Amino acid sequence: MMLINSGGRGDTITLADFETLVKNREIVPGTVEVRDDAVIARKRLDGPQAGERLVMIPLNAASSKTVVDRVYEVTHGDVKSRSSSPWMLLLLVFGPFLLIIALWMIISRGLRGAGGGGGVLGNFGKSRHRTLTKEMTGVTFADVAGVEEAKEEVTEIIEFLKNPKKFTKLGGRIPRGVLLVGEPGCGKTLLAKAIAGEADVPFFSISGSDFVEMFVGVGASRVRDLFKQAKDSAPCIIFLDEIDAVGRRRGGGFTSGGHEEREQTLNAILVEMDGFNSTDGVIVVAATNRGDVLDPALTRPGRFDRQIVVPLPDVKGRLEILKVHCKKVKLGPDVNLEKVARGTPMFSGADLAAIINEAAINATMHNKDFIEHEDLEEARDKVKFGRAQRSRKPDAIENRATAYHEAGHAVLQTLLPDADPLHKVTIIPRGQAMGATFSLPEKDRWGYARKWLLATMRVLCGGRIAEERATGDVASGAAMDIAQVTNLARKMILEWGMSDKLGFVRYEGADTREMFMPDKEFSEDTAKMVDTEVRRLIDEAYGDAKRIIEANWDKVV
Repeated sequence: MMLINSGGRGDTITLADFETLVKNREIVPGTVEVRDDAVIARKRLDGPQAGERLVMIPLNAASSKTVVDRVYEVTHGDVKSRSSSPWMLLLLVFGPFLLIIALWMIISRGLRGAGGGGGVLGNFGKSRHRTLTKEMTGVTFADVAGVEEAKEEVTEIIEFLKNPKKFTKLGGRIPRGVLLVGEPGCGKTLLAKAIAGEADVPFFSISGSDFVEMFVGVGASRVRDLFKQAKDSAPCIIFLDEIDAVGRRRGGGFTSGGHEEREQTLNAILVEMDGFNSTDGVIVVAATNRGDVLDPALTRPGRFDRQIVVPLPDVKGRLEILKVHCKKVKLGPDVNLEKVARGTPMFSGADLAAIINEAAINATMHNKDFIEHEDLEEARDKVKFGRAQRSRKPDAIENRATAYHEAGHAVLQTLLPDADPLHKVTIIPRGQAMGATFSLPEKDRWGYARKWLLATMRVLCGGRIAEERATGDVASGAAMDIAQVTNLARKMILEWGMSDKLGFVRYEGADTREMFMPDKEFSEDTAKMVDTEVRRLIDEAYGDAKRIIEANWDKVV
């Protein structure tokens, strides 16, 4: 075994000593190394301390060249060099800056060439749209249900795409843009595809977020490319989904790079839409869930001058939507789609499609030949509340408390004349709920009567009241009921003017929770009155519900 004894920095020797060691072959070959401040090497040690030891010749500015040249001479060039080159130092200092400049030049060239397809990154500014045809989508008005008024409004768009001369003959001008506004899942995208399918024209589809990138100018370049391709394919439809991603109102205070890119993209859309004329044959259809946040320049006449509301379907619309989706599945003789439609208020078209799909999956998993009504009921509950957690088995005490809780809701829903009719009760856990009580409204409500609101608040209070009387204790299961009661009471007081004490007034900003938003626009004295009225409504609802439960306890048990 060879031991290396390097003891600190080694022994300092002179050039003459080094020459003697080389002559006596005491320097280990291949270990001579020239550094900035010294020449180092390894010397053989003989005797009991056999091994190697580091030796070095110090260098200074005056003698450095002479010493190094002599070392090369006596060792016949068997020398390694680790001295730092001035060029290497310059590269280490300025290299990162040069790399950044080179990268920026490449990106700039690519973006300049994006419009014409040139440049290293020419495709970076290309539109990311999908071009669909009638054969690819297969969507017509027959596939769209529950939005009859919206379908009627877009009929003239279809007629224009089929026969534009019919409109220009009388000097009329078709709207350049159509804005579809509605809740998520209401069929805005499906309606836009149906317009293209009925007119049998190409359909250019892109999301608002596809325009925006980290580099300023990319979104505007993609807008120009999209409209250029659309004009080359006219007549056609450009569909901008979720346009609020780039079309939000400008001038909202501080700006950043992201805001600047979004505003440039919006400006490009405005300019391109201004460049249309009645003979281009290009219709821009956009969709958003947030029509209230769009920039006024986008919604003014001459751009998106026609706004079509795509609402949540009413009971008749839900029935038609269910029928459309049921064409692809097998239904059993006991299925009652009208009952399903009544039991799904405030469900969107996407929710109803999910119900049919979940029902088909449930029937398949139970090896059925067709979908039964119980499959639809199970699917409705799953879509609304989540999957039934049958493996989650509460103990007898929790089950008893849940049963009394739901019974309290059910009894009040049955006894109160202004409440919705009772549909069913379950204590099977779903999602965060240990149980649920379902109503079956006789009609859709687009406005809320005071009597119905008060009855609903009493029904919500009934669960906690029955649970407490039966078990002598209360649990956290009423958290959602409490939240709903409080929310209804606050809306009645603050928004709907249903307080005799506060009168026919709407109080703005009462529920503001967002940063940088203004405080509530009423005094502390009014705020105290609001709190008092909210508490009064809730206390009255709780007291009435408690009296009804106690008077009808035999129905609860």
